[in-house]
Amino acid sequence: MPVPPPTGPLVTRTTLTTDLRALGVLPGETLLLHSSLSALGWVCGGAVSVVQGLLDALGPNGTLTVPTHTGGNSDPAQWRRPPVPQEWWAGIRASMPAYDPAITPGDGMGTIAETVRRWPGALRSAHPQTSFAALGPRAATITDGHATDCSLGEHSPPARLEEQNARVLLLGTDFSTCTAFHLAEYRMASPRTEMGRAVLTPVGRRWETVTEVDVSADGFDELGADFERDGAVVRGRVGGADALLFPVADAVAYAQGWLARHRA
Repeated sequence: MPVPPPTGPLVTRTTLTTDLRALGVLPGETLLLHSSLSALGWVCGGAVSVVQGLLDALGPNGTLTVPTHTGGNSDPAQWRRPPVPQEWWAGIRASMPAYDPAITPGDGMGTIAETVRRWPGALRSAHPQTSFAALGPRAATITDGHATDCSLGEHSPPARLEEQNARVLLLGTDFSTCTAFHLAEYRMASPRTEMGRAVLTPVGRRWETVTEVDVSADGFDELGADFERDGAVVRGRVGGADALLFPVADAVAYAQGWLARHRA
């Protein structure tokens, strides 16, 4: 059976930059990107062209940030998609590779984010489960000081991005991916949970358990729809993808009020 030709649109580095500028991306600004390569259409050069187009739109003074989370580095007792047999748990805890910012790949963050992580000059934060990578002159400011017991709170890149007046770019993804909303959870009386993970220490690998805010994206699509209705969200098209652009600070402030009203 013949394979049908791609339906397009044809997306290139140049068309991406043009579309991003038309959306409102500004040279010199800082972006937090959540993205889907497949949503863009047929991209000549794949994720590399996307990153090049983003860097072209931002210019040499702009900074691009992406999530490079490693959710698989977690306690197997909490795994649900899928669960693993209980008799495996001890073996997994004993053998899970420790998080290493230099080599541990992101888990489920997409090809574009993984390309940024591996880009020459990219810096990556230290949290063993919710790291971020950044490219540009503000990369160190964003990634340094990510406390290993503060996944998405005051001592994490989302808080630094808020301070830098960064904006979120959802490129072919929806509000359920918006990590900025999680910063609002840290500023509320949110429940806490124990989190297990493998970490590197000066004396080698070990398994540790810490207490973290129990973040959840439940309801983020509804939250995002209300935020877009009431807030300063720019919606447009980049390639074949829907794209949304909005300030981190506005998203966090709106989420705090919304979550207080909608979560018990």
